[in-house]
Amino acid sequence: MKKKTESNAEKITLSEALRLHLRALKLLGGEVRGLLPAAILSKVLETAAPYVTVFLSARIIDELSGARRPETLTFWVLLAVGLGSFLTFATRALRVRYNELDNFLWRDFYKLMNGKYLTMDFADVDDYRTSDLYARVTQVHNWGGNGLLRSLELLERAVVGVTGILCAAGLLMGLFLSPVPISSPTLLWLNSPWAVVLLIVAVLVPALLSGFLSGRASTLYWALSSADMATLGNRRFGAGHFFYGDFSRALDIRIYRQMEAAKIYWQDDIFGVHGLFARKISIRLLEACASGLSGVLTGVVYAFVCLKALGGAFGVGSITQYVAAGTTPVLSVQQLLTLAAELKANGQFLRTTFEFLDIPSRMYQGTLSTEKRSDLEYEVEFRDVSFKYPGSDRWALRHVNMSFQIGSRLALVGENGSGKSTFIKLLCRLYDPTEGEILLNGIDIKKYDYKDYMDIFSVVFQDFELLSAPLGENVAGAAQYDRARVEKALRDAGFGDRLTTLPKGLDTMLYRDLDPEGVLISGGEAQKIAIARALYKQSPFIILDEPTAALDPIAEAEIYAQFDRIAGEKTAVYISHRLSSCRFCDRIAVFSEGAVAETGTHDGLLAQGGLYRRLWDAQAQYYDSEKI
Repeated sequence: MKKKTESNAEKITLSEALRLHLRALKLLGGEVRGLLPAAILSKVLETAAPYVTVFLSARIIDELSGARRPETLTFWVLLAVGLGSFLTFATRALRVRYNELDNFLWRDFYKLMNGKYLTMDFADVDDYRTSDLYARVTQVHNWGGNGLLRSLELLERAVVGVTGILCAAGLLMGLFLSPVPISSPTLLWLNSPWAVVLLIVAVLVPALLSGFLSGRASTLYWALSSADMATLGNRRFGAGHFFYGDFSRALDIRIYRQMEAAKIYWQDDIFGVHGLFARKISIRLLEACASGLSGVLTGVVYAFVCLKALGGAFGVGSITQYVAAGTTPVLSVQQLLTLAAELKANGQFLRTTFEFLDIPSRMYQGTLSTEKRSDLEYEVEFRDVSFKYPGSDRWALRHVNMSFQIGSRLALVGENGSGKSTFIKLLCRLYDPTEGEILLNGIDIKKYDYKDYMDIFSVVFQDFELLSAPLGENVAGAAQYDRARVEKALRDAGFGDRLTTLPKGLDTMLYRDLDPEGVLISGGEAQKIAIARALYKQSPFIILDEPTAALDPIAEAEIYAQFDRIAGEKTAVYISHRLSSCRFCDRIAVFSEGAVAETGTHDGLLAQGGLYRRLWDAQAQYYDSEKI
């Protein structure tokens, strides 16, 4: 992934902007079927309806100011009423349908973005540049639907502009084809082709200039909205407004009076009356100039129509038709020119959106199935494994060689940053080694089907998360589950006593985000639920990555001893800073600066007098040997 999207720093061309918008529309149309036809057809009818009304009204006025034939008047009136009613009904029906479909877009936007997060490689999920990219995409989306959703609005405006020009051109044909009679010699010059050319020039030049100014104003506005300062302003705004309502911060806010410190979120507010946007007065001046030019254009059209009518080229009804139709192409041209600028501005946002959605899956998925062995005889081997995190020059692991079999108990100990959690991530294939290979039963784990390989692991990470959902669903990870198996897993994890006190048992909602009667659980209770979740999965490997850090050393040792009995013939891998919890393990690996410094049993490592011994002596004063 590029560090800061060099491509986005380049100016976007109109052709690239069109390509990006077509891709965005195709994506939206695939997410919500029927959306694009409803949007286009409703805008065509909505735009054409006034022109139809103008044309029919002109015919009625011409007849009333002329022959006044009853049958002709009846025909035009009935046609006007019938067509008007049909267009009103059809436009309204299509718009209602479009609005129904449009309501799904905000939901589907996050469904699309979060779906990408769920399917991308963990290495990209764990990369801060991905989260920054995601934040930029969602920021411009929340700003006002910019990016994907803006493409739909721009499509509608393009349909309105093109439909308006075509309808107006049809109504204005008579203006140029109806000559001034020779009875008005002073106005015969209006019949000259040069008069038509002058009119078109007089209309198009200000129209193009007006459209350019309006487009320039839009470009400046969206450039500001995508600037780093606007990004910072949005993040400050979001952090400030949600800061005080965050329950997890409630204690710190009151004890340390953080409400005063949080005022930094509103300092230098770029959206205030003295902020960045307010200072960019040129935007408003450009918009004002564009509006003024539109008024000039309207006057030019009025003058030409009135002069031809004065010369006798057409009647009163046609005057209404040409004046009404003559002013709208100017607005349509201006709108299309503004649209071109906004396509390029929104194209920058779409670049970022598709940069996120196009993050490739680099991890080879494999094809081999892992053996479903009844004897659970699996062997895992790390063979000269080294690893660097993406974007880092530092080795997180270096030349690790280790093997262990199912049924064994392996403890990983060492200081923070020594490589223990990285070892687990490589074992679970959340990352692939930079050098070396990891083997399962003698086969490189890259060759196994990725999802199939992941299924052999149950992991309780140190930063695990529980859902605001019923207890049973948290353990099973599904709405439908084996209740007896879930209850057994909870009791095996030491949650049995608490379970009996819950008012709804397994159906008790955890937390109060979705249910005011939800139960608030302690950190230790959450850890036991997380362990129960690992037990319920019934995988041959169970890994505990410091999930009991919130417990005291005695309670942690008790849970590990109990867990050792529960694990049975499965392989259990423990990571803990508290060495007393690892005494029952068959093997202990001591990590230091990304390498395995020592391996052996608890007693053997103490006898060596090396790093493990020093770590043990540093912690021994906290242990009650009788209880342990």
